[in-house]
Amino acid sequence: MSVWQPILLIVIGLGGGLAVGSGFVAFITVLDIIPRLTQLTNAHRFIRSFEWALVSGALLFTLADFFQWSAGMPRFAASVFGLFAGIFVGTLAAGLTEALNVFPILAKRLGMDSRLILLLMAMVLGKIVGSLLQWWLGL
Repeated sequence: MSVWQPILLIVIGLGGGLAVGSGFVAFITVLDIIPRLTQLTNAHRFIRSFEWALVSGALLFTLADFFQWSAGMPRFAASVFGLFAGIFVGTLAAGLTEALNVFPILAKRLGMDSRLILLLMAMVLGKIVGSLLQWWLGL
């Protein structure tokens, strides 16, 4: 193994990380995900907190993955953590769909304009049931 091989691997890894990180930031910025998310949750005064939570979470879990950290915790604590992680992912997805107007277009195509709330509730309940089945039964 030459002296340059580890340096080359570091440069490639950092370059790939910068590319993915830049794409993620561009995605969040261009689509105005955080402002849409604060609009959906009626929490405009906490916009900086949302931004810092997103950046801190991405950094923390990148480090956890990189250094292979593990957290042995009781089932209840893991459940609470999973609940909050699911809420975060769900609200982020809601902000994304709000930015792209996915659900109104889908409802119009399905002929459910007047029943948009029913379509949304069916999707939410389906996701919840599917997640619970996967968690409880390991499906």
